[in-house]
Amino acid sequence: MKISYNWLKSYISDLPEANKLADIFTYHLCEVEGMEKREDGDVVFDLNILPNRAHDLLSHQGVARELAGQLGIKFNDLTPKYKVPESKPTNLKIDLQTEKCHRYMARIVRNVKVGPSQDWVKSRLESIGQRSINNIVDATNITMYDSGQPIHAFDLDKLAGERIIVRPAKAGEKITLLSGEEKELKEGELVIADEQNALAIAGVKGGKVAEVDANTKNILIEVANFDPVSTRKTSRKLGIPTDSSKRFENDLSPELCSFAMLEISVLIAEIGSPERSEGMEFQEIVDIYLNKQKERKINFSTDFVNKKLGANISSDEIENILKQYCYTFKRIWDNFEFIPPVLRLDLVIPEDMVEEIGRVYGYDKVKLEIPKINFKPVQNEIFTKISAVREKLLADGYNEVMTYSFTNKGEVEVLASASDKKFLRTDLTDGIKNSYKLNKLNMALLGVKEIKIFEIGTIFLKDKEQINVATADKKGIAEMSLDKFIENYKLKIENYGNLVPRTSPLSPNFKMWSQYPFMTRDIAVWVGEGVESNQVHKVIKENDGELVVRGPELFDSFSKEGRISYAFRLVFQSYERTLVDSEVNVFMEKIYSKMKENGWEIR
Repeated sequence: MKISYNWLKSYISDLPEANKLADIFTYHLCEVEGMEKREDGDVVFDLNILPNRAHDLLSHQGVARELAGQLGIKFNDLTPKYKVPESKPTNLKIDLQTEKCHRYMARIVRNVKVGPSQDWVKSRLESIGQRSINNIVDATNITMYDSGQPIHAFDLDKLAGERIIVRPAKAGEKITLLSGEEKELKEGELVIADEQNALAIAGVKGGKVAEVDANTKNILIEVANFDPVSTRKTSRKLGIPTDSSKRFENDLSPELCSFAMLEISVLIAEIGSPERSEGMEFQEIVDIYLNKQKERKINFSTDFVNKKLGANISSDEIENILKQYCYTFKRIWDNFEFIPPVLRLDLVIPEDMVEEIGRVYGYDKVKLEIPKINFKPVQNEIFTKISAVREKLLADGYNEVMTYSFTNKGEVEVLASASDKKFLRTDLTDGIKNSYKLNKLNMALLGVKEIKIFEIGTIFLKDKEQINVATADKKGIAEMSLDKFIENYKLKIENYGNLVPRTSPLSPNFKMWSQYPFMTRDIAVWVGEGVESNQVHKVIKENDGELVVRGPELFDSFSKEGRISYAFRLVFQSYERTLVDSEVNVFMEKIYSKMKENGWEIR
């Protein structure tokens, strides 16, 4: 989130200089990912706001309030100065057909004149990397970056009447976005519509059909609050991450809508036409707010805070911290009854207040002392079962593999996954079957005579997740649940703790495998009856060269008419390139030459 120093200064007159501000952010709030000094003297901070504070700190007002609390200095509340022309009666109707819209406010403004924004508006937007579009759209963006509440403006004359419908999309319904891109919606995704068209994807992006342009005369302002989960799913499925969806998916207080509607109205009155508000008509606000946000209370004590923090903060110090932030609270001796501000959705339980007080007090003031805790090992039942099964299969000569959990078919669909693998697997069989085939093709490189593999992994069914065991060998592929495997093989899992030694110890050294293909060569040779295989092995080994990664391995021998035939296999591979026959033939000819010198016959 980019934050302008000059913008913050409009809320805090006594704001420290930018460098000191960066330290305050770092030690008490969040990481500063960058600072940019602009030619106009402004300084722009790039703050890494974490999700637990995204609902109030993705805005200049939120950051300003936080800084005022941290520093114990005055926050200039500009709300009383906001003046909106008297409202006229309205015929606007809002039809809310979903519970995923928590609040919907709208008002009609007539006789606006769309044109370039004033210089101060352009400057503010440019300071945080946003381009100016026109005075109406700029007003919506200024409000969002100032208050944190996304706003949208529709061209009223492009709507099919003065009725807004908030509803789930119909399967296959299409919408052309402001960018010109067409999106096909899935059933249930939330849209803002009139009686004919979908006008916008709720909380994500506006549509082209009611775009505000140079010819717009009358507008409809939308200030709403949408369900965070629904917004996030829609944004991810359609691949449209926006500044609006980022704020909604992190959850916003519906109470913020009231302030945002006031702010956008004032801005439009100020910059909506060259004559300011003269000639403009602001109609009454229509506000559908079905389930109002309830007041919360958190009770905690000084002793509770100190035990959790390992600190020694006094009740007076806690009281001073709460007063700095202008929080509402009651204190009875060492006990506090705290009422969180409506925008602070992260303050819910007493532990949240411990974190709140701790970060303001300063974690650097908490003494570093390791607590004395008597840990008692607890056996993890699932891990124990998996360990028992793994040890059984390793002892039987199987090797473990891990295959991909994502697939092109299944019962559970995953958001934002690769387009050809949108589902989670319903079995292990498909994955281990492919793994078996691949390993079999590479038997020469692996240096094994038989492929025996297994996998222990989770499968994902529509109504549950389940851990299964799958095996693959020359007899075929088998799959069953973890518990069924234990039952069939009568495994005694009580002998397995959380640290289980492996039956087959792993090699302590690992060498990265080559990404280039390997080549195999077989050498069959007739030797005299008294010649041992290790003699032939030695000749091959001394002449096979640096490209041999496995071998020579004896894979066949037999006697006939006073002679012995030995057959060895070599595997060639490079870590730098794909080998060609001519390179390998050089080493093979050298080996053949040495064998002939020994009087042996190449078969």
